[in-house]
Amino acid sequence: MGSTILHIQASPSGTRSRSIDTAQHFLQRLRERDPTAEIRTLDIWALDLPPFDAAMIDAKFAVLRAQAATDEQRRHWQRAVRLAQEFDAADKYVFSLPMWNFGLPYRLKHYIDVVTLPGENWRWSAQEGYTGLLHGKRAALVYSSASDYPVGLPAHARDFQKPYMRTWLEFLGIVDVVELAVAPTLAPPEAVAANLARARARADELARDF
Repeated sequence: MGSTILHIQASPSGTRSRSIDTAQHFLQRLRERDPTAEIRTLDIWALDLPPFDAAMIDAKFAVLRAQAATDEQRRHWQRAVRLAQEFDAADKYVFSLPMWNFGLPYRLKHYIDVVTLPGENWRWSAQEGYTGLLHGKRAALVYSSASDYPVGLPAHARDFQKPYMRTWLEFLGIVDVVELAVAPTLAPPEAVAANLARARARADELARDF
């Protein structure tokens, strides 16, 4: 039985998305290398995400602190737990995400807030502090952005997309992470096509050892 790979699509653009296009190319190479792998696609724009609002926060603390949680609070919290467990069950992750306003699409941030749960994929203790629980898993991050944000240039300080994803995954215990970017996408068509070709070539390289 091969590994389970979860592809989380954070772009709503479908076939027009450069990040999805590159991620699918990467996944095709993984299928060729391991035909037994199970690849699941999660389109977060089609996912029924519970609001992470005051009701969810109240349910969270009522359940986790063993307070007198109501049946409604337990049902509410279980919606988040089910999504977290579905996320945790994967062996490997492929994220395809565009940059929005220097950071993440709001729908991806919503998903992250719902599935990042104490006792499911991280824990805290007075002795150890925060500890991620998803050790041994791997992730590939496929980015796209209208502009480029190379390390060493002033524009890099505006990139809150990549540092956020790395920090979040590390918090969960996922430290084996590879990245590739399609950028810039706000360019003449021939330049965008060349950038996409370079990203696909990089995907070919990364797929050999993922």
